[in-house]
Amino acid sequence: MIYLDYAATHPMTPAALAAYAEAAALPGNPSSVHVAGQQARERLEEGRTLLAQAFGVDPRRLTLNSGGTEGDNAVLFGVAQAWEAQHGRSGHLITSASEHSAVLAPARVLAERGWDVTFLTPDSRGHISPEQLREALRPDTALVSLHHANNEIGTVQPTAELAALAAAAGVTYHTDAVQAPGVLPVPLEEWGVTYATFSAHKWGGPRGVGVLYSARGHDLPPQQIGGGQEAGQRAGTQNTAGIYAAGVALREAEAARAATFAHLTDMRRAFVEAVGDLPGLSWNHPADGSPKVASLTLSGADGEALLMNLDMAGVCASAGSACSAGTMQASHVLTAIGLSEADARSSLRFSFGAATTLEEVQQAAAALRQAAEWSRLG
Repeated sequence: MIYLDYAATHPMTPAALAAYAEAAALPGNPSSVHVAGQQARERLEEGRTLLAQAFGVDPRRLTLNSGGTEGDNAVLFGVAQAWEAQHGRSGHLITSASEHSAVLAPARVLAERGWDVTFLTPDSRGHISPEQLREALRPDTALVSLHHANNEIGTVQPTAELAALAAAAGVTYHTDAVQAPGVLPVPLEEWGVTYATFSAHKWGGPRGVGVLYSARGHDLPPQQIGGGQEAGQRAGTQNTAGIYAAGVALREAEAARAATFAHLTDMRRAFVEAVGDLPGLSWNHPADGSPKVASLTLSGADGEALLMNLDMAGVCASAGSACSAGTMQASHVLTAIGLSEADARSSLRFSFGAATTLEEVQQAAAALRQAAEWSRLG
């Protein structure tokens, strides 16, 4: 099997698996006061500290949760709840048409509740410009939510500049930075964001573990209640083993980040060169985006058939976000950057990891060539 779907999930690293097994063997609940509970608490807080060190922030600024989707929901609904409580009315939200569905879905719910939502339109390579944000900001804007690195095409937004514009207008700023750790720098305090969301399974940690960063003085109304865990920010017994493994994996990923970035750049370049002469092929990812992702369109081909044929050849790729797999809908990210629905359905995402080899890339390119022959419509 050739696994080229790292943007969906990075397989757990050996160090993360070992850390998970070690912490999972502890019997206690981290909220219990007895010895077993305090042993679990030590592992939990060690994981939190490792995560905070990697992000360069105070551990108290991290709320541990189940992943990026929960974090995104907590921010959008929490900010809306706080705004409505303070102002007695709905406000204005700014996001983009190319966000992950974990942001778009709550944004649409807020629109149904009476919020005014502005969906900024990205350019043909997925970028949102500071000028667009400046023009969209209003006196009643409560939140700006824009991703850092796009999960489908790898576009990297100028987060620090966008966050500074929001701050100058007195507006909180959230970034879904799930795709960045281990590949791109994540200087949270330099970015100046109010909130940032992360998922451990994107950097080699376990699935179902996430992190919400909140700047000092910006705690959110909890969206999950019923206990006092996470300083009252998120009720529920914490996943001690998962959080500890996530911290170990992030420490490892950040230590190797520069080497990983160079390796991913080489792998994507090799893949682009190997399939660049395919008839009807065009590239959707920007050259200056995350090297983790290569997004292509084979005009006239059946994307679902392409994936099936690649899978039969032992190559794991995707048509876009794993969260929307099986919906049979054109990628909203690709239509947002101007592709027709037909071309969006003829598109694939290949994403690379530190363990990806040149031989695998070459074999995947050969498999794509064969799949394109079999899948192209008459």
